[in-house]
Amino acid sequence: MTEMKNAQIGGSPEPPKPEGTEHVEHVEQTSAASVQNASATVSPAAADTTTPVPPATPTAPSATTPLPHQTMPQYSSAPTGPTPPVVNPQHVHSHEKKSGTGKTFWLGFAGAAVACAVGLGCFGIWQANVGNAPATNSQSPLISQDNSSSATITQEPETLPEEVAHKCLPSVVAIDVYTDTSAGMGMFGASSDSGELVASSLGSGVVLTEDGYIVTNNHVVEGADAVTVTVEGVQYEADVVGTDPSSDLAVVKARDASGLTPMDIGDSDDLIIGEWVMSIGSPFGLEQSVATGIVSATSRSQIMPASTDQYGNATGQASVYANMIQTDAAINPGNSGGALVNSEGALIGINTLITSYSGNYSGVGFAIPVNYAVNIAQQIMDGKTPTHAQLGVSLSTVTPQLAQRYGLAVDSGAYIAAVSPDSGAAAAGLEAGDIVTKFDDRDVASADDLMLDVRGQNPGDTVVLQVNRNGEVSDVEVTLGSDEASQQAAQQQQQQGNGSGGLFGNR
Repeated sequence: MTEMKNAQIGGSPEPPKPEGTEHVEHVEQTSAASVQNASATVSPAAADTTTPVPPATPTAPSATTPLPHQTMPQYSSAPTGPTPPVVNPQHVHSHEKKSGTGKTFWLGFAGAAVACAVGLGCFGIWQANVGNAPATNSQSPLISQDNSSSATITQEPETLPEEVAHKCLPSVVAIDVYTDTSAGMGMFGASSDSGELVASSLGSGVVLTEDGYIVTNNHVVEGADAVTVTVEGVQYEADVVGTDPSSDLAVVKARDASGLTPMDIGDSDDLIIGEWVMSIGSPFGLEQSVATGIVSATSRSQIMPASTDQYGNATGQASVYANMIQTDAAINPGNSGGALVNSEGALIGINTLITSYSGNYSGVGFAIPVNYAVNIAQQIMDGKTPTHAQLGVSLSTVTPQLAQRYGLAVDSGAYIAAVSPDSGAAAAGLEAGDIVTKFDDRDVASADDLMLDVRGQNPGDTVVLQVNRNGEVSDVEVTLGSDEASQQAAQQQQQQGNGSGGLFGNR
């Protein structure tokens, strides 16, 4: 499993930390190990000579935690029909910017892939630039956002669902993921060659190009040894081009595909609460299923920590979901990676999460905004490491109890425990001991709030932070940096010792 890494951002070492001191949150989610190490502690003297760092106080679990994954039964061969999921009572803790009720689940039966990895050994996780991506031309494909030649929807209420479904269904695929049991270890540590491929998870995806580039969720294909996609009844072998666990997005490529129907790309910045939407995907493996609803809310944000194995070791990377679209259109296990479209039949989101007590649809689902998803997908298709905005600080949360104990000037906010050299925060003059209370006029009540606010921006964006320094309040303008270096380090660490053959031959 992954070795624990220093949680300090930017490569500078963290100061020594005594036991029992503050839990440190980080604006940058660098790797599974860094997230696992986010509970590292910072001593008051090391953070600031005048303002002590508050000690750790575990956040009391709300009604939304713990959160079980969705899994599906394991098969020795691909399933012949849809199979209801089994809820795995594996607990996952989440941090939500907005509190709510119910339980939030990853869809697409992602937990099954993790279960295989635990029981059978570490399987290869395909990443960009590791030799598993299909050979591409020197010029990478571009995701077209010109919808001028696509079919026009009449907007008649009586026929709207049929017209939108007719237009969009050819652009949504079913994804089947397989893992290879031969990757496990036999008796006395010897490699076992008696394994076989098993169907470990399923999900959905959206066609981006005519030659078969498809966007989906990372948790759908995580840990895959082989992938197939089904487009309008035609099954293709597929390769994972690259993934971005931090955003829970991935791109797969259908081999030898041509003439596919790319989905029209909409604008998720233009959404109106209450507008009509349709979700499309493969709930419970039922391909080409649609459901209608409305945009219930926008700007819903949440952090899902990395999954852990039976020994408590992180098996993946935390996912930061910023500014998600909330909808009441039905989203169920198997819909992950599928499309959320508007009344024009244009993609506005990638279906990803639900909140539910049962693990199935309960009227509250979430989609990653298409503007963000397409940006990450294009970076992957270009062969780049996906990057995200980064402030360059280590954080902890200020609470009333800690503020009283340490004499802090405010009783809520994001306490800066350390500032990384050569970061946007350092250039702006932020210092250890500063407390951020606002981000572009939005209140910041916790480290998670600031982390999600930063993730909702792009590298190079300029934001204004309200900072309390020893009781004095000032506005600080910060130009956000990029987490490219830390993302590359995370990918390299995950790739160590990982390899993948394939269901249909070597990649």
